[in-house]
Amino acid sequence: MIRTKTDCLISGASWRVFGLSTVIATILLIVGLNSAPYAAPKAVDIPPPAWLKDEPLVITGNWDSMPIFRRRVGGNTTWQEDEYRKEWTEETVGKLKDLGVTMEVIHFYKGFGLAAEKQHIGEATKLAALLHKYGIRVGTYIGSTIAYETFLAEQPDAAEWFVPDFLGRPVFYDNQTFRKRVYFMHPGYRAYMKRVLRLAVEDLKADEIDFDNTSMQAEPPIFLHPLAVEDFRRYLQKRYTPEVLTRRFGFSEMRFILPPRYDRPLTVIDDPLFQEWADFRCHQLEAYYAELATFIRSLNPNVAIATNPHSGISGRNTVWDQGVDYPGLVRSMDIVWTEEGNEAGVSSDGVLISKIRTYKMATTLQKRVLTYTAGSRGGKLQMAESMAYNRQGLGMIGGGLAGYDFPHDQQKYVDFFHRNFADYRSVENVADVAVLHSHASMGFNNDLPWQSAMLLEQALIQASVPFDIIFDDNLRDLSRYKVLALADQECLSDEQLQLIRNFVRGGGGLVATESTSLYTEWRERRRNFGLNDLFRVTAPPWRGLHVPEEILPGGPVRTDLGRSRVVYIPEIKPALAKPPSMPMTSKYWKLPLNWLELISELRWAAGGSFSLEIKAPVTVTSELLETAGRLSVHLLNYNAERQPEVDGIELTLKVPAGRIVTSVDLLSPDDDRTQQLHYTVMGQAVITRVPPINIYSLIRVSLL
Repeated sequence: MIRTKTDCLISGASWRVFGLSTVIATILLIVGLNSAPYAAPKAVDIPPPAWLKDEPLVITGNWDSMPIFRRRVGGNTTWQEDEYRKEWTEETVGKLKDLGVTMEVIHFYKGFGLAAEKQHIGEATKLAALLHKYGIRVGTYIGSTIAYETFLAEQPDAAEWFVPDFLGRPVFYDNQTFRKRVYFMHPGYRAYMKRVLRLAVEDLKADEIDFDNTSMQAEPPIFLHPLAVEDFRRYLQKRYTPEVLTRRFGFSEMRFILPPRYDRPLTVIDDPLFQEWADFRCHQLEAYYAELATFIRSLNPNVAIATNPHSGISGRNTVWDQGVDYPGLVRSMDIVWTEEGNEAGVSSDGVLISKIRTYKMATTLQKRVLTYTAGSRGGKLQMAESMAYNRQGLGMIGGGLAGYDFPHDQQKYVDFFHRNFADYRSVENVADVAVLHSHASMGFNNDLPWQSAMLLEQALIQASVPFDIIFDDNLRDLSRYKVLALADQECLSDEQLQLIRNFVRGGGGLVATESTSLYTEWRERRRNFGLNDLFRVTAPPWRGLHVPEEILPGGPVRTDLGRSRVVYIPEIKPALAKPPSMPMTSKYWKLPLNWLELISELRWAAGGSFSLEIKAPVTVTSELLETAGRLSVHLLNYNAERQPEVDGIELTLKVPAGRIVTSVDLLSPDDDRTQQLHYTVMGQAVITRVPPINIYSLIRVSLL
């Protein structure tokens, strides 16, 4: 149910007079007397609008140029407002159409208030009509902070939404201190946001709603709001029976539980309160967006919905740091932004950097990714990365004035994407290996699970092994994979262990490393590996709380079970180990020292070969896709800046049983020709040698 105004009688002034503890006590009394238990809506699967499944996604955008925001931020140019006005001229929109743009995300609501932003909203409505005139879809920017200096003049009771000081400091948006943060589940805030959304959908006729700052909405300080404290207590009471609460905490009385406060990075997260608080934050964020998504679709089912959790799968523990659990959050979304950085290329110390993991995460969850692609020195490679690993999207190729100065050499990539869109529409990836990111393993430990998973994925990427990143729910159906890879997935429930056993007993291969299955989903240590019956390896003795697990001596242990093969690997050996408690960011993605061994064991577990085998430098990556009547291999040269041409690449591709190869050809935005390739068929495999590639080549294998 939605809480009523009686839940929110305490004003911002009351906080200052009585202090936070008094406010919490008063609110708890009011809630206890005047409302039924609060039940947040759950995340729901909402089908995407039909147009999103059928159309290419090539976007531009500018949501920060309206004068009220620019003037308040400061540091502007004298011509800034001239360019703002230029963006909503017919000439500018016509140039975007000529460029190949299919959607523009425009300014709409920045958090100053509907009254303060009225003029800019009117200008956005005119721009939206002009974009629609040219057949360009319209995305509308929706911010999540409150520019309180103007907002409170329109909505004085919004002071109740603001998060109180955390660890003695106000909770603002970075260094923009005029933007306050709110507890997003406050009923007054949710009601106001629905007013904003109704205007965007009904008046502006938006095709897409673009929520920003998602990564900040469920950060730890937000949940020191008094209503969040009460919601947390109710969440625990609803989630568990008194008996389970007693087993979890030692007691079942939740009335005096408070969210934890801490001021240091954490390594492992053992405290049950910390674990439950992380899950609660994820739950609330998912519930908020589920509610708004349901509201948007009730107004117009053809509106797509995007959110910006910022980090993607980039080595950051988003569950703990941001309250973002991707499988849950994006269920109600169609599009997910990433601002992780990780621009495609090879670093000066030889690390291949990419957004491949984020794209693979979204593919598993059947979503699309938006990120900044063109316009920089590596724009062509970034667009190629999005074409190959994303689905039907080229990313954001520039701002509102992109049509005036778009790089000519990058225009070829936009044109190529449009011209060959049939090769990117309704495709499915072919994957032999599934790499599990279990919620408890990755959410409750900032160290070895992240290091091992990211390094195993790096080996798969650079060895061009077809793989997916999967999540807990995907364990229920692993039938499309040859091998399940568990890179230090230490926290697995009994149910998950049984699903893994079922996969192996059904003929699937298994490769596991380090402490996989040694802990329960609550991170309680088992006496032995939970999958000891498959590993045939005895766990090291427990050395005590907060002491890292011992690495078992020796090399990989293979077990041939007849229909299936199991490998236990004691350690994925980093070439550059990350410091404790720090994120596993790209500077640590150097290929592990034993990467060849890892690939060899995965190949053995897969039965001796993968669906795609490539002879190529480790700075060339691939993605194997299939459509009706065709297989396609996307090749990317991540080292193009230093090695602009790569020769001698050879592909061996397994062909589905009963299918016959009729032709193999190659297309590339780097070369206008379509080249017919010579190929050899050996049994169920087709072998071909690829002409020199520059940045990106697409090999198509037509089947009968």
